[in-house]
This record gives sequence, C-alpha cells and structure tokens, in this order.
Amino acid sequence: MWAKYAKIFYLGTLLMTEERERAIWDLYGSLSLYTLLKLNQSLFSQTKNATDSSNINQALQFNSATDRSKNYVQLPISSAVPAPKAYRCCTRNKPDFVEVIDKQSKGIIPRKQNHVDPILLKEAYKGCQKICAQHATSYYLGSLLLTEERKRAIWALYAWGHRTDELVDGENAHLTGSTVLDSWENRVEDIFDGRPHDILDTALADTVQQFSLDIKPFKDLIKGMRMDTWKTRYENDEELELYCYYVAGTVGLMTVPIIGISPEYVSSAQSIYKAAISMGIGDQLTNILRDVVEDSLLERVYLPQDELREFGMTDKDIFWKNVTEEWREFIKKQIMRARYYYDQAEQGISRLDSASRWPVWASMMLYRANLDKIESNNYDNLTKRARVGRAEKLLTLPLAYAKAMGW
Repeated sequence: MWAKYAKIFYLGTLLMTEERERAIWDLYGSLSLYTLLKLNQSLFSQTKNATDSSNINQALQFNSATDRSKNYVQLPISSAVPAPKAYRCCTRNKPDFVEVIDKQSKGIIPRKQNHVDPILLKEAYKGCQKICAQHATSYYLGSLLLTEERKRAIWALYAWGHRTDELVDGENAHLTGSTVLDSWENRVEDIFDGRPHDILDTALADTVQQFSLDIKPFKDLIKGMRMDTWKTRYENDEELELYCYYVAGTVGLMTVPIIGISPEYVSSAQSIYKAAISMGIGDQLTNILRDVVEDSLLERVYLPQDELREFGMTDKDIFWKNVTEEWREFIKKQIMRARYYYDQAEQGISRLDSASRWPVWASMMLYRANLDKIESNNYDNLTKRARVGRAEKLLTLPLAYAKAMGW
C-alpha cells in the first residue's frame, strides 16, 4: 500500500530503523482502514455485578456523535521558565501530587502477581486499541510509534479514561450521579488489587502492575468527572486550571512511567512530572477551544467568565454563535495561554527515553495543530470546526522525527 500510494514518503521510511519503519507502515494502514474500525461492545458484557453496575453499564454505552477525548499522550516540559503573570495560575488549591511522583519515579509501588490467560490479555489490549483508534486519532497515531509494550499500555490508559469520560458525557450521562461514580472509583481500586470487572479492565490491571502506576491520579481524574456533574462555569483561570489538572494533568502523571525518562535525567524526575502535568493542562485548553460549541450544547462553558466580561461578552455570545471582533480577540488570548504550555513542553522532550521522543513530538505537534486551524479560521470556533486532515497528520510525522533527532 505504501509503495503504491505514497512513494516519496515510503522511500523516506526506508532510511529508518526496521522497528520504526514498521510503525509508520502500520500507521498509514490504520488511516486507510479507519472507517472500518468499529467498537466491539461485546467486550463490556462481562462486567461483574457491583453497586450500581447496571447504571454504569448503561452510562458506558459509547456516544459516537459526541467524542470529547480528553486524555492524550503527555510530554515532560521544562518548568525553568516562569509563566507570564497573566497565565500564572494560583496553586493554593492544587492537589498534592508530590508523593505520587516520588513513589512512581522510585518504583516503590508494590506489584501484585496477576495470572491472566495470554490470549485473553491480548484480546483485552486489542479492545483498548480499537477504542483509541476510533475516538482519538491524533493520540492513536502518536501511540503507534511507541514500542510494543508502551503503546499497549497507552491504549489501556486511554480506554479507561474514555470510559470514565462517557459516564458524564455519553448519551446515558443522565444516569450518572455520585453513587455511580463512587462505584466506578471502587472498581478502580479492584483493578489495582488485581480484580478486573471485565476484559478491558484486565488490560489496565496488567498495565498498572507492569509500570508500577499509583492509584491517586486515577482517583483525581474521577474527581474531575464529579465536577462535570455539578459545575458548568469557571469564574477565572485559577478555577479552570484546577479542573484541567483533574481531567488531563492527571494523565501526565499516569503516562510518564510508561513513556520513560532518559537515564541521565532520572534525578530531574520531579520537574519532568510537573512539566507533564502542565502539558496535560495545555492539551485540555486546546480541547476546550476546539469543542466550545459541543460543550455549550451540554450547557457547559469551560472559558474564564471574568475574561469574557473583560471583552464585553457573556455566555449568550457562545450560545448565539456571535463571532465578533471582541470574540476573536478573546480567542487569541486563550490560544496564547494554551501555546504557553506547549512552548514549555519543547524544552523537556529531550529528557525522555530516546525511544519515546519521536512519538511524543508527533503527538504534541498533531494536537497543537488544532490551534493553528482555529487561527486559519480567523479565530472562529463557533461556526467553524477546527479539523486537522489525514494528509496533514501524515506530513507531520517526518517533521516530528526531525525534531526528535535534533535536526
């Protein structure tokens, strides 16, 4: 397929290592077959009976028309450069994640011996892969460039995050209350104790033991989902940052042990983890700008209310899709905030394990391109959707490779 339809690109892949060229071929094939990838919902039929399990199962029915895809591959970034005053968010109420960083970076989390049928485990990861491919193309393309064990772990994380997100954003979200989320949190504890409830849980149970992940970021992410059940407005960037930490910064904490840190930077683990959290916040801010209309349909506005007022606007401007000069200036400011986090990210990629630098660069560049699209639409994200085409995504890969090589 490569040789027939992408000759120049194909020749370029022949200059790479065998493992990397196979990853690129898989990626190209996945784009061609993307429309054929359907979620195998029978994977969820093995859920054990638990408190509110019926509501959990109903709430987990995927809504293909509303894909929020909040969780993405995270990048370690430098914290040496202080944030501009306008973007330096208050950390007074930020969760304490220092203990998590210490435990994961030192590998002192006890591992449990899980004995799972290899065939069942293979099917579990395959199910997670399908969910990732269907609901998060940029995230999935980046993951294909990782080593085999790392990309499987990333798929398991994404599948769990997506299922968690569906509890509050799926078509059956009206069934979700505090009791359902309590049950989901208990289920996470079971997964970490080696007692998965279904086949997809099995993949996550294997991942958290293989990479010695801590449970706190998972519980914090659920806190973010709880916020979505009652909080629909954010007064300022401080409130918004806290929300972004819960729903996306936590993924940075989960991801660093998987993508790995270069041996010479192990002593800088604290700063790398904190930088990964910042990357998660940047990804979420980008996600908010891309999905502002979809969120408004759910009566949610993930934009600082004080800054809307600063530009003489209210939520009604969003609901009525008023693309004014004031709106464009407002969006410019939001893009600057998101880009600040991405700019910091570039300083830290060199601290990653060498095998992860290319996929991480690719993931960052692919997702950051959404901001460029909003700009090219003249800052109109109310009547126009920011979309990065497949061809653009493919062309990003050699650029990401060059960045990873330091060219």
